Amino acid sequence: MCKKVLSFTICFLLFVASQSFGDDIESRLKAFEETLRTQGETIKEQQKIIQELKAKLDVTKKEVATQAELTKSEAQALAEKTPAEDKSWKFTGLFGGSNLANPNISLVLDTFGYYSNIKQRELPKRGIPGLTNEGLTNSKGFNIDSAELGLYAPIDPYFNLYATIPITEDGIELEEAYFLTTSLPYGLQVKGGKFKSGFGRINGQHKHVWDFADLPLVYRAFIEGEGITEKGVQLTYLPELPFYTLLGIEVLQGENATLFGPDARSGPHAFTAFAKSSLDIGDNSTILFGPSVITGSTRTTTVADNTEFQGTSTLFDWEMTCKWKPSKTQSFTLQSEYLYRDQKGDLTNTVTSLSGPLKRAQDGFYIQSMYQLDRWRIGVRYDRLDLFKKDFILSGTQNNFGSNPWRATAAVDFNPSEFSRLRLQYNYDRSAGGNRVNNEVFLEAIFGIGAHGAHAF
Repeated sequence: MCKKVLSFTICFLLFVASQSFGDDIESRLKAFEETLRTQGETIKEQQKIIQELKAKLDVTKKEVATQAELTKSEAQALAEKTPAEDKSWKFTGLFGGSNLANPNISLVLDTFGYYSNIKQRELPKRGIPGLTNEGLTNSKGFNIDSAELGLYAPIDPYFNLYATIPITEDGIELEEAYFLTTSLPYGLQVKGGKFKSGFGRINGQHKHVWDFADLPLVYRAFIEGEGITEKGVQLTYLPELPFYTLLGIEVLQGENATLFGPDARSGPHAFTAFAKSSLDIGDNSTILFGPSVITGSTRTTTVADNTEFQGTSTLFDWEMTCKWKPSKTQSFTLQSEYLYRDQKGDLTNTVTSLSGPLKRAQDGFYIQSMYQLDRWRIGVRYDRLDLFKKDFILSGTQNNFGSNPWRATAAVDFNPSEFSRLRLQYNYDRSAGGNRVNNEVFLEAIFGIGAHGAHAF
């Protein structure tokens, strides 16, 4: 009896266990099926999204390809017609948002205090005997060289336009106003209007860029003013070479009063050629060098007082600049130019009968260095004229004007920022002949505002 009861109990327990286990498996299967169904729907949604993205990507690729073709065709069309013919060019007025209509504008103020031990009335008479009778124009005390207004803007895809307009106490002057091509092939570029000639090194720089407050003696003797700034046209060529080389020629009006003169001949009568090369020496050093020559007809009164010279002038230049710049706050520059002037013609004295054929072969050079450390710069310069040649042969007779003119200069600059410069400079000047030394002191302040382009190397 006990065995039957025990067997029945065991069977009953097994039956209950089997029923519970079956219910658990069934519920698990149902849950698993529900999970699969949900994941399937998720996968379908993801596949739908992927298909939509692929469709959008295909459309984008087609749009990019179409735009590229349009760009090519537009560029082709643009190369065949002017902006005036191309209706896609929209020029807005003063209150529009176009850079084509609103140029970059800058203003540079150059002011200085000046002292000399020479009397004020004698300064304009202090020329360089045998080289130029042009004296010094600085006034003792306070001076304003100019407030120089600069304008620049692209005209269209083919031209840029530049203008430099110094405003002085004597009035407004148009120093430069020229166009520059931007899209000529084969490394060619054309400049036309009134501009600083590519002759030499300092000649192409504006006054506020100079390392010293005044020009070297050789520039003063042979060129005067602030260099050769002429009306004319310039063509430059940048060949594909392993190092930078720029070749250029110019046809100029020839109005420089010291070198040529506006009345020397009607029409353009000055011609320039130059070459400038640059080589990198290591990571921090660069050397720039090259020759220049300018020649043309001359009619000038700057040879000597009460005289007029008429003939031809040729001026040669060799420039070299070495720059070491390991960082933005430290640099050292060594710069030099050698100039040689050759003139042939007739000298006429308007007071006496002392006239005749004149031949002048004269030369000179300057060498200067400038060291920069953070905001400070220290510079020295040495000028010398009649270095190898000092021919002044009038009617076959050599004239002697005394010792060779020279000058020594020292300067220190403080630059609070890239928009301001304060300079103290001293000149020991023995260029006027005789034993009278001109001790000059400049205290210069230069300030700039507005969008001013970067200066050339």
